[in-house]
Parts: sequence; C-alpha cells; structure tokens
Amino acid sequence: MSRKQREVYEVKQTGKKRIVCITIIFVIGLAIAASMSRAASPSSAGGGDAKSVYNSKCASCHGRDGRAKSMHAKHGKARDLTNAEWQDGVSDERIYNSISNGKGKMPGFKKKLSDAQMDELVSYVRRLRR
Repeated sequence: MSRKQREVYEVKQTGKKRIVCITIIFVIGLAIAASMSRAASPSSAGGGDAKSVYNSKCASCHGRDGRAKSMHAKHGKARDLTNAEWQDGVSDERIYNSISNGKGKMPGFKKKLSDAQMDELVSYVRRLRR
C-alpha cells in the first residue's frame, strides 16, 4: 500500500470512529433524557396529574365533577365528593385510607397507585368541594 493510500485509509478510519463515538454519545443522551422524563412524571397510571388519575380511576363512580349523579353512582352508593358538610367532617387521612384500602363497594388502589398519587388525589378531592 502506498503512502497516499495509507493516508486515505487512516482518514476513513478516523471518520468512522468519529461517527461511532457520536452515535454512542447520542444514544446515551437519549437514554438519560428518557430516564429523567420517567422520573419526573408522577405516575404510571396513565397521565400523571391528579385530574387524569381521578378521571381514570374514580370518575366512573363519583363522576367527573365529583357529584356522583350517574345511575351507576347511585346504584353503587358512591359518595358526593363535592358536599361541603362531608368535606368538613372528613380528614385527609381518612380520604387517603379510603383510596388506599377501599371502602364498601369502592376498591382499594394501594397496589395500583403510588403514595404520591394517592396524596395528590386527596388534594384533588378537596378541590372538588362546592
């Protein structure tokens, strides 16, 4: 191999090495960004914020507005979460325990929701007050 051919070969090899290094750095960057994104989102319940968790887990019985006015809610005797009298008489701990362990016909969600998600739901239920 002549000197000129060797130089061309070395330049090609150096270019290939750069491409491989850049690709590896890019893939690592994507992996880090994805893991940070997952860590920042509060849940695996389909959306993250308390409203989406409420809508996916609670609204079918308590209604999207929390008033439990549907036939399904009345049949299951779901509580009206907007009722000021009930809101005044119940502690955050009791609401949390009902979400976690269930109550009556309501199933518990401790195996499906994180503690943080249940805390967020307690706050969300408090904001439903009328």
